[in-house]
Order: sequence, then C-alpha cells, then structure tokens
Amino acid sequence: MLFSLKSFAGAMLALYLACRAGLPRPFWAFMTAYIVAHPLAGNVRSKALYRFAGTLLGCAATVVLIPSLSDAPELLTLALALWTGQCLYLSLLDRSARSYVFLLAGYSAALIGFPLVEAPAAMLDTAVARVQEIGLGILGASLVHSLVLPASLAPSLLALLDRALGDARRWMSDLLGDGLAHADGARMAADRQRLALDITQLRLLSTHVPFDTGNLRWTAGAIRAMQDRLSALTPTLSAIEDRLEALRAAEGKVPADIASALGRHAGRMAPQGASLPPAAIDEACATFRALADGPASSPWIRALRIDLAVRLEELVRDWQACIALRADIDTGLTGSALPLRRTAALGGRVLHRDRGLALRSAATAVLTTCACCAVWIATAWPSGSAAAMSAAVFCSFFATMDDPVPAMHKFVVALLWSLPVSVFCVLVVMPLARDFGMLALCIAPFFLLVGCYIARPASSLAALGMFFGVAGTLALQDTASADLPSLLNSNLALILGAVAAARITALVRSVGSDWSARRLRRATSLDLADLAARPQDASARDAYAGRMLDRIALLAPRTAPGAGEAARADARLALRDLRMGADIASLQQWRRCLPAEAVGRLLADAARVFRAQATGAPRRDEPLLPQIDRLLLGALHGDAARPADAAIAALVGLRRNLFPAAQCALHP
Repeated sequence: MLFSLKSFAGAMLALYLACRAGLPRPFWAFMTAYIVAHPLAGNVRSKALYRFAGTLLGCAATVVLIPSLSDAPELLTLALALWTGQCLYLSLLDRSARSYVFLLAGYSAALIGFPLVEAPAAMLDTAVARVQEIGLGILGASLVHSLVLPASLAPSLLALLDRALGDARRWMSDLLGDGLAHADGARMAADRQRLALDITQLRLLSTHVPFDTGNLRWTAGAIRAMQDRLSALTPTLSAIEDRLEALRAAEGKVPADIASALGRHAGRMAPQGASLPPAAIDEACATFRALADGPASSPWIRALRIDLAVRLEELVRDWQACIALRADIDTGLTGSALPLRRTAALGGRVLHRDRGLALRSAATAVLTTCACCAVWIATAWPSGSAAAMSAAVFCSFFATMDDPVPAMHKFVVALLWSLPVSVFCVLVVMPLARDFGMLALCIAPFFLLVGCYIARPASSLAALGMFFGVAGTLALQDTASADLPSLLNSNLALILGAVAAARITALVRSVGSDWSARRLRRATSLDLADLAARPQDASARDAYAGRMLDRIALLAPRTAPGAGEAARADARLALRDLRMGADIASLQQWRRCLPAEAVGRLLADAARVFRAQATGAPRRDEPLLPQIDRLLLGALHGDAARPADAAIAALVGLRRNLFPAAQCALHP
C-alpha cells in the first residue's frame, strides 16, 4: 500500500507540474512516474536516469529521421522500425540496468515518431513536449520515492550477499571438515546451485547501488570486488572437491595426512564473519603447501597432491579476501572511507551475451512493426500509428523471455479488461473534473488499487496491463475533446498491435528452453576455445568464472525442470566447464614453466576440440590425454621451483575434467 501511495503521489505531482506548464499531453508525465516507480529508492533513481537518457536518444532519432524522410512514409516507417530493432538488440546485449537506455531509445522513437509520420511539421514541438512531459514524470517519481520514507537497497542486497557467503562457507566446511568422508552430496549440490544463482542476482542487483539513498552507495566498489572474489572462489572449491574424490578413488580413501590437515584448519577458516590474523593465514598456507610433498605411490598421486595443495592455498587467500571485503562493506555503511584497493576490475565482461537471440528478437520487432505499418498505409487507417507503436513497445517489453507469447496473451487480456475503465475515465470522469483536486479524487481509487497489485509479483503482469490500458489511453488522447469513436478506434489499434506482436513473436521469436540451453552450452565451448587459442590477461580466469556462473544460473530453470538425475548431470557438466576454463586460463598464465612447443600444441589441439564441440560434432579429444600426461611427467621430474606447481595444477585439472575415468598411470 505504501508503494502504491508513493507511486500515486509521484504521478500526481508530475501531472500537476505538466498541467501548470501547459504541456499538451500531461498524462505522459503521469504514466512515466508510474513506469519508473519501484519499492526501492535506488532502483527508481537509476531507472529515472536511464529512462531520461533513453528518451533523449529516441527524440534525437526522430528529429533526425522525420525531416529527412517525411516525403516517403514507407521509408520513414521502415527507418523507425529498424531503429527500434537496433536499440532492442543493444539492450539485450547489456543485461544490466543500463540496458534501459537502449530499450527506451528504441520505443521512444516509435512512440514519438509514428504519430508524426502524417504530420511531420509538428515534429520538433511534439518531440520537445514529450521530453518535457517524460522529464517531469521522472522528476515527480524521483522526488517522492527519494524523500518520502525512502527504502534502501541495503537490506535486500546485504541479505543476498550474506546468503552467498553462507553457501560458500557451508560448501567449504563440508570439504574441509573431514575430506568428504561424511559430506551430504545432495546438500552440497544444492549449495553450489544456490551460490551460482546468488552471485548472478547479486551482480544484477548491485548495478543500482550507486543510486541508493543511503551509505550503501559508497560501497559499490567493494561490492563489485566481492562478487568477483566469490566468482573466483567457486571453481577453486569445485576443484578441491574433485581432487579429493580423485584421491579417494585412487587410494581407497583420502590420505590420512590430508584429512588431518583439513580437519585441523576447517574450524578456523569457516566461522561466521571471522577474519584470520596474518600469522594464522601463513600457518594454514604452509600446512597445505606441505601436503604436496607427502607420500605418493605414483606420479599421478604426487600430481594430485600438488594440485590439491595449490587449490587449498588459493582457497585460504580468496576466502580471507571475501571476509575482508565484507568487513569493508560494513565500514562503508557507517559512512567511513574505504581502502582504495577494493576496486573491481572485471566490469561487464562477466555476463553471458547471446547475440543470436538478441538479433532474432530485434528482427521480430522490425517485422512486426513493419507489418502493422503496412496495414496502416494500405488501409489509410487514421489510428494505424497506434498499432505500430503498440507493436514496437510489446516486442521490446517481453524480449528477454524464451517464450514471451503466454505473457503477451495475459497482457492483452488485461488490456481488454481495461477498455471499459478507459472509456469511463475519458468520457465521464475527465469532463466532470472541474479542478485538479477533483481529478485526483476521481482517478485515485483505480490507480491506488492497481498500484497495490503492481507491487506483487504474482499479479504484476495483469495489473500492468490494466494500468497501461487506462494510463495509455489518457496519455494518447486529447482528454479535452475525446469522443467515443476516436477512443474506441485508438484502443482497438493498441490491442491489434499487441495481438500482432504476440502472433509474429510466436512464429519467429519464441524458443524452447532446450534451444536456449543448447545455445548456452555452445557459448561455453566457444569461450573455452577462445581461452585455449590465445594467451589471456591475469583477470581472464575470474571473468570466465563469473560468466560461467551466470550461465549456470541461466541454465538452472531451462534444464530438466523436474530436477532429478538429468538436472544433476547438467549441473555437474556445468561445474566441469567452470573448472576447465579456470584451468586453461591458469595454464596460459603459467605456460612459461613448461616446454613451449608441447604446451602450445596442447592448447591449439584443445581449442580445435572445443570449436568442434560448439558445432555439435562428435568429441575427438583422445589425443589430448597423452599430451597432458607427457607434460605432467616432464614437470614432475623437472627441477622447477614453486611457480611450476600452478602449471602442474592446471594440467591435473585439464586431465580430470576431460578424462575423469582415465587410468592413474600416466602415458610415458
């Protein structure tokens, strides 16, 4: 109810300012205030900024396109459709809050430009008025949501952050407690899955942090750095689990000295919120490092010991970095300055991008908009521009879904239900309202009620349909001179545009969850090929880990919806790919410790295998096993010092990930 009251107050403030300014369609300001409304003040401010930037960009496009093509309506409509599609493509590639800029730039040009196709002389005045109206809507919403009981992002974001840390801590405790002797496999699998989902949600949610109204905004750098550290921690934990299993399979049980070392340090590393003193960190690292020199019955066991020691040392340092960053965030929440070293470096490289699906969505928007324009031009329908606008907006709104058609149908039904309310508001309420106060009282019951349902996820789609049906009618109509025929005509155009969007989307754009899952796996194979094909910078491993965790989070709802063995197999394969990318990046980083020609040939062959895998060709990776083994034997018998351990660990990781069932004996 509080959200609804604040949204209505912001919208009425925007409407009042627009009326006082004498703008032609003040209900644009009203509708905009609702569109940028959100229960969290930081989200409102970020949406407001990005919406205004997108609106300016869309207006600029109309100012350029309409004068240039006003003599050729067909070309003008095609240009507006292409602009909408291009902006939609860019918005789908940027999955952060910034994508709103491109989304708005696309359909703002459609909203402003299509009505002006038949009246290009009014272009500049209309575009300027629209920017002013939308700007006032943004101002009204931002002021009310920022000043009246602002809700900070901090509680929900910190809860998510602590949950991710808790999942990582539980996974680590299970591993270190007794070396998997009594670990609950199902619970560990659930922890891994939840950790991937939490990290991706955290990454998306944190884009609003700089706009928060509290001290949380000063911690944005530490929060981004912590996401990166958590992402880097995941392949390390997964690799330790895999190596312990390998040792247990080879020796019958986890060697006693390893189990003892893990048990001795497990309790010290995992307590809630505690940070180890530097001396204790050094002691734990020394203990784990010494495991590399423990008894080994074969070169493979020795290699596994070295790998495990390297991973455990990484785990100690990465975990302590996470704890330190969490403490920094708490410091920042008090308003104190944070150390400059907590600056994140990975940026936007860590989110999955599907260019093919984005292109398909953009093509659907262009096709649908052009189809509506063709009907409009062929029939000379006076309200045809509303259908084209509706088509462009609908295709953009639902483009992030695999199959948007069910949601589109639900929205269309809500639009139909809103039609009687729209007619009542425009033809009965508006003529009776003698002043602004009376107008507010007349429309308050409907919008306050709808606002309550918009805030509830279960009913938000239907409520948004009702809201857009009524508010869109008020915004598009000249409420002072509206009549029933024109009102019905424009609403019919809006609904037909939405229906056209749903039908063409069903034919061209909708994809199944299996199709999306295959695309995600193909993207992973191409990433692995890219990592193997050329040397990467030091952050490539962490960037790949973040991107792979994002893919795991995207895969989760798309693979084996009923859970079961198939879902667990998919999760295991995704984790294997996560570890493999980290190992390839590490091998690239430490390749100087190995014979240049041999390691170059191994990486080139691995790149070919992954590229073939991306095309769906049968896997031909058998020649890689002897190459890995020969490199491992050379490294184990060489006289290289500590840096070579990281290269050995990377080779062991590749062998385990590519050939988990390979014999313990290494190829000579």
